Amino acid sequence: MKYQGILRPICVLLILAALTGCAAPGAEAAQTGADTTPPSNAAGSYEIPPFLDAAFDPGAAETQGTVRADFSGLEKGFIAMEATSDKRLKFQVILDDIKYNYDLPGDGTPTVFPLSLGSGSYTFRVMENAADSQYICIWKETREVRLADEFQPFLRPSQMSAYSESAQCVLKARELAASCDTDAEVASAVYAYLSDTIRYDYPKADTVQSGYLPDPDETLRTGKGICFDYASLAAAMLRSLGIPCKLIVGYVQNGGSELYHAWNSFYLKDQGWVTVEIKVKPNIWQRVDITFAAAGVDTKSLTDDSLYTTRYTY
Repeated sequence: MKYQGILRPICVLLILAALTGCAAPGAEAAQTGADTTPPSNAAGSYEIPPFLDAAFDPGAAETQGTVRADFSGLEKGFIAMEATSDKRLKFQVILDDIKYNYDLPGDGTPTVFPLSLGSGSYTFRVMENAADSQYICIWKETREVRLADEFQPFLRPSQMSAYSESAQCVLKARELAASCDTDAEVASAVYAYLSDTIRYDYPKADTVQSGYLPDPDETLRTGKGICFDYASLAAAMLRSLGIPCKLIVGYVQNGGSELYHAWNSFYLKDQGWVTVEIKVKPNIWQRVDITFAAAGVDTKSLTDDSLYTTRYTY
C-alpha cells in the first residue's frame, strides 16, 4: 500500500485542542524523546490502568507443519502466529465475507494480529506464494471468537501498532497523562503533542513500499512520518493509557478523487469535550485525523463524515 503525497492536495483537518488543566509539551520535548522512567501521576487524577499486552505464548501454541498458532488470546482480541518458509507468506483473517490479508514473516518471528472484526466464527489461513501473485493455502483453522468486550483489540499492541510496556512512546504517553484528570484530557494531550512535534515526511511518502509497517518509537525518535506512522503512534500511546483507539486505513475524498490514507478513532467513556471545530460526544467512537492536524490546515471541510471511507480497521 502507498501513501504518496497525502497532504499536498488536501486542505482539510480534524484537530484536537488541549483542554484546560492538561497542557501538552511543545516541539522542544520531541527533540529529546521520552524520559527513560515514567513520571509520577500524582499531579492529575487520571488513573492509568494496568498495561494490556498481546504476545505469542510458545507454551500455548499449536503446531502444524511449519506453522505455529497461539489461540490463547482470542477472548482478548488477538491471535499470534509464527511460521517458517523460504517463500513469501500471507496470513488471512476472515469473518463472514470480510477478509484481511497480512504479511507473515517466514523467519519464525512471532507476530500478533488483531481480531478487529468483533466476535464471530473466524477462519484463519496461512498462504504461501506459489508464483507471481498466486498463493496456495498451507494451513487453515476455524475458531469461534467471543471477545471479553468490543474494546479488547483496540487496547493492545499488534502488527500495525507494535509497542511494549517499556517502549519510549508508552513512557512519553504516561508523561503526557501525568497532569490529566480525565480520558478526554489525556486524548487531547496526546494529540496536541503529536500535532505539534511530528512532521509529515514527504520523501518517505514518495518512496514507501507495499507492505510497509510503522514503528511508533522510530516515529517518536525522528519526529517525522507519513499518515500510517501518525496513526500507529497515536494508537500505541492512547491504548497504553487505557483509551481504546482504532487505526483505520481507507480513503479520503479530495476534489472528486480518493486518496489512500490512515487515521484514528478513539473512545471516551464518561464525558464529552470540545475540539476546535467538533463537539465530541460521550460513549461513541470519534474520528480524528492527526496527519491533517500536524499540517495546520483548514478544519471546516472535514465535518462531513462522507469524505471518509473505511477499508480496514486495526
